Amino acid sequence: MGKVLIIGAGGVGTVVAHKVAQNADVFTEIMLASRTKSKCDAIAKAIGGNKIQTARVDADDVEDLKRLFNSFKPELVINVALPYQDLTIMDACLACGVNYLDTANYEPKEEAKYEYSWQWAYQDKFKEAGLTAILGCGFDPGVTSVFTAYAAKHHFDEIHYLDIVDCNAGDHGKAFATNFNPEINIREVTQKGKYWENGEWIETEPHAIHKPLNYPNIGAKESYVIYHEELESLVKNFPTLKRARFWMTFGQEYLTHLRVIQNIGMARIDPIIYNGVEIVPIQFLKAVLPDPGELGENYTGETSIGCRIKGIKDGKERTYYVYNNCSHEAAYKETGAQGVSYTTGVPATIGALMFMQGLWRKPGVFNVEEFNPDPFMDELNKQGLPWHELFDVDLEM
Repeated sequence: MGKVLIIGAGGVGTVVAHKVAQNADVFTEIMLASRTKSKCDAIAKAIGGNKIQTARVDADDVEDLKRLFNSFKPELVINVALPYQDLTIMDACLACGVNYLDTANYEPKEEAKYEYSWQWAYQDKFKEAGLTAILGCGFDPGVTSVFTAYAAKHHFDEIHYLDIVDCNAGDHGKAFATNFNPEINIREVTQKGKYWENGEWIETEPHAIHKPLNYPNIGAKESYVIYHEELESLVKNFPTLKRARFWMTFGQEYLTHLRVIQNIGMARIDPIIYNGVEIVPIQFLKAVLPDPGELGENYTGETSIGCRIKGIKDGKERTYYVYNNCSHEAAYKETGAQGVSYTTGVPATIGALMFMQGLWRKPGVFNVEEFNPDPFMDELNKQGLPWHELFDVDLEM
């Protein structure tokens, strides 16, 4: 049905390439591109069957992107590169008449700031060009936003309270490693916490609010309120929300490493001069930490991510919990990547399916909860991320 270009050859790009190749009835031609073509070639070889073409591209360079777009002529770009590169890729899409999908919102390199304003500002440009831009189509953001839209459509008249809960109960056997790009991961989890309550944002010190939460098939895990980007779009698109929070689990050893990294200045994102050379400490740290894309082989355990929702249906209070558990071992067996990459890459593929099938296609810039959740929810079960729902249970809110 269409040609797709995947930009990014890390763990998530690996999963997207595998899953897109599995849906060859929809994706008639596939190209995988990144700054390092050899990574793309290795992924294409692992998939086999000459299903995927590869190319080198600098996603920081609009002109380089335009050359590739004009050469391959994709209908859709799946952006699983770095969040810093969202705007250059969107600019190239506009210049070449290509539709766009990503998994994480833009953030500037010089500041760990997570907000959609930069990308929402492209609304009129994409609308006038007759192009679709789908934002935040990973798991969180992504599936969690679709879960919320599905709950609002089928189970609630008004949603009042939302807790997005993200648990990784896996063990990769490393002293310290991040499950996706270390630079992005460390910036995300060391920023101040923030949640929505009674019409305003409440800011907290990092990891100040925490408590044990119980996760299906896993049990109790200490969970921390952090700020996560989907909260911004969800409180905008579901204005009945009185409170919205995002919880994530961290082990004590991980937090100890994180504190040391911060205390010795290795989490800094501003450049320093070392031996006459300008380096950014967190980028140097990324170079010496384990590659998240190579954690999968010995990764055991599972993730559990979902939405805990309280609201009103037919005048009565209702609670609802919808979630997915994903096995690291099963993810690795299928795609060669660990579960965190899998839970991001599969939804990106489903979003691309939704677009190609004409189900999520309209001119402008949209977050995933603004589309019909039902076909996406159906595909989650078919593509490897089955979901479960519980009604009228204790949400530990």
